Amino acid sequence: MSKFGDLGHRLYTGEVSYDFIGRRRRWYLISLALILLSLGGLLFRGLDFGIEFEGGADFRAPVTVSSQTVDAMKSALEASPVPDLESNVTTLGGTTVRVQTRTLDATTEVPAVRDVIAKQAGVPGDQVAYNLIGATWGDQITERALIALLVFLVLVGLVIWAYFRNGAMSGAGLVALLHDLILTVGIYALVGFTVTPATLIGVLTILGYSLYDTVVVFDKVRENVRDLRSSSSRTYSEAANLAVNQVLVRSINTTVIGVLPVAALLIAGQVVLGEGPLKDLALALFVGMISGAYSSIFIATPLLAQLKERDPEMKKLAARVASRRVKDGQRGRAVPTPGGRAVAATALDPFAEPAEPTDDELQEIGAPSRPATVPGLTVTRATAGSFPVRPVSEGAARRPQPQNKPRSQRRK
Repeated sequence: MSKFGDLGHRLYTGEVSYDFIGRRRRWYLISLALILLSLGGLLFRGLDFGIEFEGGADFRAPVTVSSQTVDAMKSALEASPVPDLESNVTTLGGTTVRVQTRTLDATTEVPAVRDVIAKQAGVPGDQVAYNLIGATWGDQITERALIALLVFLVLVGLVIWAYFRNGAMSGAGLVALLHDLILTVGIYALVGFTVTPATLIGVLTILGYSLYDTVVVFDKVRENVRDLRSSSSRTYSEAANLAVNQVLVRSINTTVIGVLPVAALLIAGQVVLGEGPLKDLALALFVGMISGAYSSIFIATPLLAQLKERDPEMKKLAARVASRRVKDGQRGRAVPTPGGRAVAATALDPFAEPAEPTDDELQEIGAPSRPATVPGLTVTRATAGSFPVRPVSEGAARRPQPQNKPRSQRRK
């Protein structure tokens, strides 16, 4: 078994454990800093929306694509008589060049731009197709995208609540989704990538991925806390922390396997293709998958444990667990710590005298029970010095001692 696989086994069995829940304030501060950075990018830089949202003109011309196609087309458009063209040139496959510009006048500016593209591509002007997108249509797309996102979040909350029958899990899952959404949009603003319909597809995809990873952790939490109210072995936070450790290796493996091809798409879209929807989709997936794995472990589960610990039943459970551990510490037993490790009671109080085992404990280890007490009879424990010890004479010490052997094996 590999070292990583052995570590996963030790995490699953609880032999090794990291206190994710106990350090939740640290994760909250890290997430708060990232969220503030993302909001700062949105406020000061803003999002660069494509023409699908703001409106504009879209031209497509047939051409044999080469490494100089994009740069040559940009230079030709910059030298065109149309001022402030703000063109965005991309290639579609190996036979088409695409030019996106701001909103143009249909009678004067569109023919001029069309002629420049046709001349640079070496084709007649009527082979350059164009499409004008109005700002009203872009506003409708934005409005519908926001409605779809809101409906998605509401349905997610209802599905989690119906599946787990737990409102705290539903709330923690929604907070994790919003955390991933803010980070992804903030990274888009900081990097300066264009927001296109492919970006919306990527955002909805990563929200689904984040939800999947969160549900996996919550399902393990539900399994660990199933009979928690009837026992006093661990608190809700400790059971949730054990669940996070048990699925930690699985989450890391799933994230790495998913991120590697997405990173390849991002590099291909940015370095090889330069512009286009591929890099927009890949960036949303790349940021969202990493953020989703982080939030399911460091945000959703600690927040869930914090909400559940406020429940009166969980408070009573925590009191029972603390009381039992005090008794176990007095008896010299191993006491589990919040991180999952067992610590000897002598390490907690090395001067504590072990208490006598109870009748239930004697029955568990198969030892005979104590004799029934007789009214009026007091039984005390014999200690050193309680009885007089007579000295043994030299002759008695040399005398043969009784042999506890069968008769056939004794010396004759």
